[in-house]
Amino acid sequence: MDHFESIVFEYLRADRSLFVNTQCCIQLNPGDNPDTSGPHWYCDAVAVGFKEKAVYLCEITYASPPNSLMKRLSAWNKDWPSLCLALVRDCAVPSDWPVRPWLFLPETLQPRLASFLGAMAPLLMPQPKMTRLEDVLPWRYRSWNRRSEEDSAIDA
Repeated sequence: MDHFESIVFEYLRADRSLFVNTQCCIQLNPGDNPDTSGPHWYCDAVAVGFKEKAVYLCEITYASPPNSLMKRLSAWNKDWPSLCLALVRDCAVPSDWPVRPWLFLPETLQPRLASFLGAMAPLLMPQPKMTRLEDVLPWRYRSWNRRSEEDSAIDA
């Protein structure tokens, strides 16, 4: 885990209606060992929002360029229906709850990622939600009851 992940995890946990599973293994095919069962990813965090009745696949990066994140998003997009089924099967998320990527990245990387997502066709996964890393710093929100991130979301 890189040092900035813990800051994002605390930001997510500050919303009392959001429950977080860090380094969650998303395994497309059932099996005892994800290394032998086929495609799988360790998502930085899977956040389940009970208020929104939604599931978020949270990825965190400050790498420039964000090549690893773009590669992950491409793979997720390719296997989106199977990925959603795997979350229902292995994480017991309700099958009627929407699943959406939630990206945490510096504001300076947002245009590049938005351009990458715009060129991805067809886009099988929902448009990712993006939050600036600059807005998850602990002095920017109440740690015991974080308000909605709508004020800090990046429009993609």
